Amino acid sequence: MEGQKSIPENYQRIMPYLVVKDGGKFIEFMQNVFEATEQYKSMRDETTIMHAEVNVKGSTIMFADCTDTYAQQNAGMFIYVDSCDETYQKALDNGAENIMPPANQSYGRSAGVKDPFGNTWWITNAI
Repeated sequence: MEGQKSIPENYQRIMPYLVVKDGGKFIEFMQNVFEATEQYKSMRDETTIMHAEVNVKGSTIMFADCTDTYAQQNAGMFIYVDSCDETYQKALDNGAENIMPPANQSYGRSAGVKDPFGNTWWITNAI
């Protein structure tokens, strides 16, 4: 259909947009814990990320470094993983704090952590 708009490849209709302290380390955390790939990064200066994106198995998270103009904005995230227990341990090994250790829930095995950037992650086994 002429004039039909579509969402670009590797983007979903709704995407989280975080403003974090030390976005470079956030990228490393995402790669180490969730096997994310860096999809895009634009720098404001030599040390400050103006806009970046990581992709976790088809889901994009956008983020930027906080500045005097843009305050830190954290989020609560829910993520399906292959192994709740392994991912939970990777998160702890990479500086996350325990919120809820892995436990069987009515919706699957789930755990909760707070990452070093202030975001909460609810980690649940994929069905």
